[in-house]
Amino acid sequence: MSQATNHDTITVGVFDLRFLIESTDSNGSAAVFECSVPAGARMPAVDGNDGFDETIYGLEGLTTWTIDGETVEIGPGEAVCVTRGQIFGFENHGGVDARFLAIATPGVVGPAYFRELGAVLASAADGPPDPAAIGAIRRRHGLTPAAPSAR
Repeated sequence: MSQATNHDTITVGVFDLRFLIESTDSNGSAAVFECSVPAGARMPAVDGNDGFDETIYGLEGLTTWTIDGETVEIGPGEAVCVTRGQIFGFENHGGVDARFLAIATPGVVGPAYFRELGAVLASAADGPPDPAAIGAIRRRHGLTPAAPSAR
């Protein structure tokens, strides 16, 4: 049985991720990571998974997910599945940090995607990140950029 050997924390903007299982650990069948979502943090609904399904399982706190325009709250012990092609984003409306487990099947998204994305966000300093660079990273890793939802 293989186990992920690199449990480094990857910072992407205000979010911290830690991979528990990488694609190489599962023969490509899944990737599993924890995501920490600070209080008040938001990832707008701009991603679409064309190459994988993603199951989200709440560990701590409460995250609010917008999936194809529908809203669902995920707390500890609750789950939602974002299927291929759905546009999604999440946020933490609460006053405490939240944490969820994400399971991507098959395991086509991994640490490299998040490290690349984190580098683009960090290089933007206080300005907006380069949308062309983010779009290229997303396409390269099986994510489809989508227009931000009007909220």
